[in-house]
Amino acid sequence: MIDLRSDTVTRPTQPMLEAMMAARVGDDVFGEDPTINELEAEVAKQFGKDAALFCASGTMANQIAIKCHTRPGDEVICETNSHVYIYEGGGIAFNSGCQVKPLPGVRGLINAQQVVEAINPDDIHKPVSRLVCLENSSNRGGGSIYQLSDIEDIRAICLQNNLKLHLDGARLWNALVARGETALQHGKQFDSISVCFSKGLGAPVGSVLVGNADFIHQARRVRKVYGGGMRQAGYLAAACLYALDHNVARLESDHNHAKYIASQLIKKDFVGKMLPVESNMIIFEVHGRFTPKAFVEKLAGSGIKCLAISPTQVRMVTHLDILPVMVEQLGHIIEHM
Repeated sequence: MIDLRSDTVTRPTQPMLEAMMAARVGDDVFGEDPTINELEAEVAKQFGKDAALFCASGTMANQIAIKCHTRPGDEVICETNSHVYIYEGGGIAFNSGCQVKPLPGVRGLINAQQVVEAINPDDIHKPVSRLVCLENSSNRGGGSIYQLSDIEDIRAICLQNNLKLHLDGARLWNALVARGETALQHGKQFDSISVCFSKGLGAPVGSVLVGNADFIHQARRVRKVYGGGMRQAGYLAAACLYALDHNVARLESDHNHAKYIASQLIKKDFVGKMLPVESNMIIFEVHGRFTPKAFVEKLAGSGIKCLAISPTQVRMVTHLDILPVMVEQLGHIIEHM
């Protein structure tokens, strides 16, 4: 089976499992799990932040950040297709009592001018613009990646208007590898960042939220309220530490695999517009002799899983469980479709 539905389907490798089983653990709610403490310190250091907080998921990390940055009745600015808006169960409203001002971006990316125009005036009829959320890379944008200069421009607007800036960095590792940038460069731009280990890095569970000391102190309290205080979770943190040491640089292979698959797909008469392939995602239109549903079913018959994500589009995502021989096999199947 070749599973291209998502990079969330990865399974821990044997060395990762061995690292997990060898982990030193304690009670993290008491702050006594040494492996979690090590992970939090390492991620905070990489991003140049004071502190970090281990969370069960990227959604939890994002929702904690939004709760800490806002007050009920505030407004959150983000892109129309951003994960925090469309894939987190209405959490901004449910958890923080805030409304969202979604901005139409280009492949999931917004710019500084849009942010300027979205900020509400000091008017009692309007909610207070309090927070901007970016997503890098953008899931619905097909793994699209911000230019660092565009992030810097948005940061400047936020500083000028007393807005906080949060990054949903679920696939930030992919973006950093693709652009040749560092975590520290991005850490300087954001008040908070969530990074996920259970996607391209291949850990089974876990995200980390970083920020300054006061923010993380507040975030720890919110995590407890959300039921996210875990006990001997160092076994999970050990997988994340292993992933940091072994699975970041290899993301380039996933990107190359995605580009190769895209190069084979674009030759076919049933493939229409394809979003630029910048990282490990391929999103493309299917038309003519296939519908997206029929295309997905056809590949499933050959042991290949992918997703129809709209009435016109299919998505494929490469990851560490997709080996070169699998990519070659898929290319051969596509060639003969």
